[in-house]
Amino acid sequence: MTGNVVARRYAKALYSVGGSQGETEAYGKEMMELAGSLQGAPDAMRFFRNPLFSADEKKAVLKQMLEKLSVKPMVANFCNLLADKGRLEEVPAIAADYKAMLDEASGVISGRLVTVKPMDAARQADVLKRLEGQTGKKLELEFADDAEILGGVVLKIGDKVLDASLRAQLQILKDNIKRGE
Repeated sequence: MTGNVVARRYAKALYSVGGSQGETEAYGKEMMELAGSLQGAPDAMRFFRNPLFSADEKKAVLKQMLEKLSVKPMVANFCNLLADKGRLEEVPAIAADYKAMLDEASGVISGRLVTVKPMDAARQADVLKRLEGQTGKKLELEFADDAEILGGVVLKIGDKVLDASLRAQLQILKDNIKRGE
């Protein structure tokens, strides 16, 4: 989860309401869609952050966005509450925290695997299957490439990081030489 306490509290509140209504998955999906829309529209985010616009003006713009996404009334009410409290800019963080709660409840762990070169889809599926077998959990793995690691892999699953990159190994060697080991 992100380090934003405010976002976490709002996410917990929506998650609690979703749980009582049996709509946790649906609310999470809608919040992620809204967060994606906002992140894809930097002008909207600037508008929602701007204190010169009233909550009613922000609600009018928000209403149009929510109608396009056709969200459930509870999510619309929740977003209106955020507008009243001046917290609309927190929607992406709230959605991320909400997703983390959903993942935790369903036993899904998010991760990221960085390699020097991009992997093809078959290799990605094989790596994902092996890692799921080793962890015993369902993984949502993001694959990325970064030429700066020089070789090897950097794997981050949950809060654990395995840095088996050539860059890290060279740094360890450099530190050992400096210490005279």
